[in-house]
Amino acid sequence: MASTSAPLTLPVLPLDDEVVLPGMVVPLDLNDTDVRAAVEAAQAAARGEPGKPRVLLVPRIDGAYANIGVLGTVEQVGRLADGDPGALVKGRDRVRIGAGTTGPGAALWVEGLTVEETVPDPLPGAVTELAKEYKALATDWLKKRGAWQVVDRVQQIEGVSALADNSGYSPFLTTAQKVELLETADPVERLRLATAQLREHLAEQDVAETIAKDVQEGVDKQQREFLLRRQLDAVRKELRDLNGDQDGEESDDYRARVEAADLPEKVREAALKEVDKLERSSDQSPEGSWIRTWLDTVLELPWNERTEDAYDIKGARDVLDAEHFGLDDVKERITEYLAVRKRRTDRGLGVVGGRRGGAVLALVGPPGVGKTSLGESVAHAMGRKFVRVALGGVRDEAEIRGHRRTYVGALPGRIVRAVKEAGSMNPVVLLDEIDKVGSDFRGDPAAALLEVLDPAQNHTFRDHYLEVELDLSDVVFLATANVLEAIPEALLDRMELVRLDGYTEDEKVVIARDHLLPRQLERAGLAEGEVAIGEDALRRLAGEYTREAGVRNLERAVTRVLRKVAAQHELGDRELPFTVGEGDLRALIGRPHHVPESAQDPAERRTAVPGVATGLAVTGAGGDVLFVEASLADPETGAAGLTLTGQLGDVMKESAQIALSFLRSHGAELELPVADLKERGVHIHFPAGAVPKDGPSAGVTMTTALASLLSGRLVRTDVAMTGEVSLTGRVLPIGGVKQKLLAAHRAGVTTVIIPKRNEADLDDVPAEVLEKLDVHPVTDVRQVLELALAPAGVEVPVAA
Repeated sequence: MASTSAPLTLPVLPLDDEVVLPGMVVPLDLNDTDVRAAVEAAQAAARGEPGKPRVLLVPRIDGAYANIGVLGTVEQVGRLADGDPGALVKGRDRVRIGAGTTGPGAALWVEGLTVEETVPDPLPGAVTELAKEYKALATDWLKKRGAWQVVDRVQQIEGVSALADNSGYSPFLTTAQKVELLETADPVERLRLATAQLREHLAEQDVAETIAKDVQEGVDKQQREFLLRRQLDAVRKELRDLNGDQDGEESDDYRARVEAADLPEKVREAALKEVDKLERSSDQSPEGSWIRTWLDTVLELPWNERTEDAYDIKGARDVLDAEHFGLDDVKERITEYLAVRKRRTDRGLGVVGGRRGGAVLALVGPPGVGKTSLGESVAHAMGRKFVRVALGGVRDEAEIRGHRRTYVGALPGRIVRAVKEAGSMNPVVLLDEIDKVGSDFRGDPAAALLEVLDPAQNHTFRDHYLEVELDLSDVVFLATANVLEAIPEALLDRMELVRLDGYTEDEKVVIARDHLLPRQLERAGLAEGEVAIGEDALRRLAGEYTREAGVRNLERAVTRVLRKVAAQHELGDRELPFTVGEGDLRALIGRPHHVPESAQDPAERRTAVPGVATGLAVTGAGGDVLFVEASLADPETGAAGLTLTGQLGDVMKESAQIALSFLRSHGAELELPVADLKERGVHIHFPAGAVPKDGPSAGVTMTTALASLLSGRLVRTDVAMTGEVSLTGRVLPIGGVKQKLLAAHRAGVTTVIIPKRNEADLDDVPAEVLEKLDVHPVTDVRQVLELALAPAGVEVPVAA
């Protein structure tokens, strides 16, 4: 509560942007005209009157006077600390300013009414708690400023009004906040306002102190780290000087090497973290050597190195044609890849979704057809680096993905090492013998290759050793394999399959003449023109001395011929130059090992007796000719039933049962003595008994052999066949038609029987092979028997 007493007439002492509250004692500079006029006027009015001169202290904000001022008494007039004249004024009571009036001196005189304040007695509990809170906050603030001598004076203030007005000394309050305190007449409200202002300031001060502390700690840490690094450098220099290592400073400065290297951002961050660990570790710590090895590996990788692709499409095709004969499928695929890559580059479509335009091809074919050497030719044609990774016999998954760095002697995987060896991020990587990858308790390397060979994933490949992302999306991967079935299905699904089914005899002659012979002449120490091998000799080497899908044994045969000629020349038995003809081969390297069945004497052929048929099969070495022999046991010595020999798989055994069941049920229709099949034991044998055999494609061959045995009719020597047979006699499709026809051509067979539904596969067979073969697509076993069995002639005893 507040009340008003009798009016007062006082000179105005204006305070520019300053506020004085009751109870405050302030020094005023008398050099200020307004201040001097007010003090002199007060002194003039007080002459002859009891008491000290009185003035009205009024805040003047932006030239405007406040509504309430403070009655002040001039306690003393003298000199201030700086020597200037001044007056010491003490605030007494609040005064509400009224109308202006006249008075002595040059000062402005006004009438005013003293505002009397009423405080409840006794104080309510809430007001007491408020006073305690204000004192506690004020004490906290004064202690932070180190004003311990003022703390006791604040604690001794008892009145609510005096306690609130004590806030006028607070330097953190703005002029507006002090005016608000001045104009608040109720002491309790004024104390509440002062407490809120002090509390708010302390909260802001705490935040400011926290920020300042964090900044100072950061600065201190940087200064301490800088000092310690300088000391560490000095210690290392002294150690190097003691050990005589003058060149170690540059090699050990990994931080400078990392910052100077052209690394991706995330790799740089990981490398700098490892450098921090290295600098904190001691020289005796084993972790230091691990970190150095890791940093060396990261710095040696070609993170942003790429070779420019040769976009001369025709030139690339010429390179492939010059280095490899045939293999049109692979050449076309590489040409297509380069053509698409060129068009994408021309149109600015280099990188899509972080992935580049790499390729993953699986070259599957028998040994010796040029799968491995094709990788080098592809790299040569594209203008890229070439790296070969041998996967044969790899059983540890860490060989692909790398070892964890916690292991002693840890290394990155073979893929990372291949990229490092190539020196670029877009090499041609040949994964050789991917079908020979093993799997056991040590891991499954084929499963580790799933991410490497997936074009949708390998742009973020992570090696266990590096533990940073490596972009493999621009790498051209060529995987080679001999057996398609040995490649895991999930891995095969990630690669584009290209089959290399072997060469025809004509292709082998061209390869031997243009590629093998010049290379082996140099290796044998013979100059070009000293020894030549005629085409007739090369053809016989390919047809009778070797029988294979590739040309590896043919190259060995050519090497043997040249070696013999070179040795004879050194012994003086042969004059050079010399041309090796077909008739010279036997004298040089002995008799041929593979004489075609058609070239043998009719009485010596395998099909010279009933019960023997010629089939076609696919092996790991390509296509091959497979003979099937059947015999009937003597009814008195052998029990009825079926006996199979020759290391046959379950599928082939079931095919034999189907063939036998078909002949038993349709024997009368085919005019065969089926009673023999019921009463006598049947034995079917596949020669080369040490070689495992399986698959359904020998069904028609076994049926023909049994029909020949029962009818006594010979199977034609020039006929070979393949196809699965059903219980109703249908001939079902099989695989590997191209490889089987190439094998038939090599073996001298002229007539081949295949399933009707495989007729479309003939498009893959070379035209020169089809010209020399009479291919009969059939749908029923009866057609097979009509084509394969010779006409009934002289009765031949049944082979037993």
